[in-house]
Amino acid sequence: MPEFAGKVAFITGAAHGQGRAVALALARQGADIAALDVARQLDYPGYRLAEADELRTLQSEVEDLGRRALIFTADVRDETAVAQAVQQTAAELGRIDILFNNAGIAAYGLAHELSEAAWDTMLDINLKGAWLVAKHIIPHLIAQKSGVIINNSSVAGLRGFGRMSHYTASKWGLTGLTKAWAIELAPHGVRVNSIHPTGVNTPMNDGLAELEGTTPQAIAERSAGNLLPVPWIEPADVVEAVLFLASDRARYVTGTQLVIDAGLLTR
Repeated sequence: MPEFAGKVAFITGAAHGQGRAVALALARQGADIAALDVARQLDYPGYRLAEADELRTLQSEVEDLGRRALIFTADVRDETAVAQAVQQTAAELGRIDILFNNAGIAAYGLAHELSEAAWDTMLDINLKGAWLVAKHIIPHLIAQKSGVIINNSSVAGLRGFGRMSHYTASKWGLTGLTKAWAIELAPHGVRVNSIHPTGVNTPMNDGLAELEGTTPQAIAERSAGNLLPVPWIEPADVVEAVLFLASDRARYVTGTQLVIDAGLLTR
């Protein structure tokens, strides 16, 4: 029997990159999928975000795997839209077992040169958005007395990065939320963990390079961050971490930060 047969996963930032890879991996392992993504361009950070067609093709690919799929074009900052998506998921798919809080943006900028709008957008999407989604899913997990929340933080959620203070603050915030939620939800049988990847080969990686007027390879060489001789990791590497934390193999793992950093934090 597939490892996640009978389970339902709610994934934000699902249309491409890490979110899409996790959605398809969970579907291959038997889970039904609720996929939420803003699926449109925003004024900030300025690089290309996912598009509506990507969300629709994700639904088709999940259904081709024999699983049910719901898609929601919504902004994680919009509590009304988030609440409706969670309610519809629970009603149509019957339950929610896994939340992968993945929606997020990144950008560069010196702290004293950031606009208030840039700061607010970063924190609202990366941190407040994760809280809003969890706020509406947690009651379902408590009622079931089971479930898993996985917050996609970053190596920037465990150390500082220059020219990314707003991003770093948002990712440290996710680390803190993970710890607090793990304490609150343990009595209900719900586990909460965060993952902390180094750079990942996704459209965000390409977008950040575009904002810098260079290439992802050039940024990787300039930063010389990873100990292992790789410029970045792949979405498949993130998938393996999420599958482990979401599974019964990690049944006693909660409040933990799982690092997938190719050695970056050891420097």
